[in-house]
Formats: sequence, C-alpha cells, structure tokens
Amino acid sequence: MRTPAGVMLIDAGIGPRTAATRMCGTGVRVADISAICLTHLDSDHFNLNWVDAVVGRGVPIYCHRTRTSDLERIAGNSDLAALLRPFGEAAFEPLAGLFCHGIDLAHDAGGSHGFVMEGFGCRAGFATDLGYVPKHLVERFESLDLLALESNYDPEMQRASGRPAFLKQRIMGGRGHLSNEQAFEAVRAILDRCERRRRRLPDHIVLLHRSRQCNCPKIVRGLFERDARIARRLVLAEQFARTEWLGTGGVVGIGEQLTLGWG
Repeated sequence: MRTPAGVMLIDAGIGPRTAATRMCGTGVRVADISAICLTHLDSDHFNLNWVDAVVGRGVPIYCHRTRTSDLERIAGNSDLAALLRPFGEAAFEPLAGLFCHGIDLAHDAGGSHGFVMEGFGCRAGFATDLGYVPKHLVERFESLDLLALESNYDPEMQRASGRPAFLKQRIMGGRGHLSNEQAFEAVRAILDRCERRRRRLPDHIVLLHRSRQCNCPKIVRGLFERDARIARRLVLAEQFARTEWLGTGGVVGIGEQLTLGWG
C-alpha cells in the first residue's frame, strides 16, 4: 500500500529480489517499504528471505499476537524479535495516519487475519486464506473504496485434479480456502448490505489467490460478471504479473506485490 506516509506490504510471499523486479516501473522500491503486515505465516505469505532484509533496515513486522513466537522460531534470527509488533483486537497504526483493524478468520490450525485499512480519505478491506465467510466479515466490509477477497478454486477442477485426497479436504473442508462460488456470494452479500444501508459501493473489487491448477480466469469472470455491480469493478490479480496501482482519487495505490501479495 502506497500512502503519503510511506509504503506497507500486506504479506511478503515472494522474496525481496523478486519483489524488486516486480516493483520496477511502479515508482516504489524495496528500500521504500516502511512496514510489513502479515495475515498468517504460511510460506507463500511470508518468505524467510525477507528476514535479513528487514533486520538490516529495521522494518517492523506486524503479526497477530498469537503467532509472534512462531515467527521468531521459524525465522531463526534473534534480532527479529525487536522488530515484531503484535496486534490484537485493537486498531494499530503501521504507518502514520494509516489505521488497521484485524479480522479473525478460520484457516488451518493457526487461523488467518483479514484487515480493514483506513487513512488518507480511503478505506480498504482485505481477506485471503479463509475457510468460510463469517458474518462479521460481511459486516466489517462495509463502505469500502477497495474490496480484496480470495477466490481460490473451482470445485469441479479441484475434485478432478490429481491432488491427494487429504489436500482436497484441507482446501474444501471449511478451514482452507474460498471457492469461486463462496467468494461470489460473499461479495454479493457485502454489496447488498451496502445498498440496504445506503452505503457506498467499492470502486474496485479485487479477487486474490487464484489457484493455477484448480481455477481459471475465464471461469472466474464468467461467474462474477453475472452481477453487473461486480462486473464493472472487477480486477483479477495474477500470480506472476504485477497489477497496476488502484486507488481513489490517486491518493492510495494498491499493487499486487506491493501490498496485497496477490496470487
């Protein structure tokens, strides 16, 4: 996330060298990153190659208070502890003027966290790696300028894949990932709620974390574009290509590898 107060990453699933390549032409460099905010600790959301980079530059890492000890353990760098900033139920401020509110989500044993981020006249919601959509997520994702939500797999492709049965169950069992249909219904529920309460609809609806093996952009677009409200706002994040900056009034920019770790 690029703000007047600096740049923040939400998750850091690719290493700093790859991130530097993706950032070319964006106006942002790895050296500009002032904070990292983690949803959870799976390796595709925090790459351990960042440890030396953040320690060397003193970049704070915001992690839920229940996972900081796990992060210290897997990082294997005692100097990292001084940079960890645990968050809980209260709002926290990773950049001056940018306030983040964590949202508890079900994902595997340790859970995950979504965020509502507010500052500089903008409000963004982000949620990925959630096994189902809790009611409180729909309630919290109201009056957003940007909505970013996981749409991970197509159920038929998942069932037909060569993945082992235990992995399919993990993904589809309620604590893994959202299917396209689950994500579609969640987005519609958020928009319906906003309209009932006469709140604004988001300028952009970004779909995250699409499986390369068990999903397809054409399937995703075909489903989500059934709702005209979504169709004109839809952005599909790609795993290996940078997404252009998105924002409201040019104040806040969202870029795939710069904030959301899309893919």
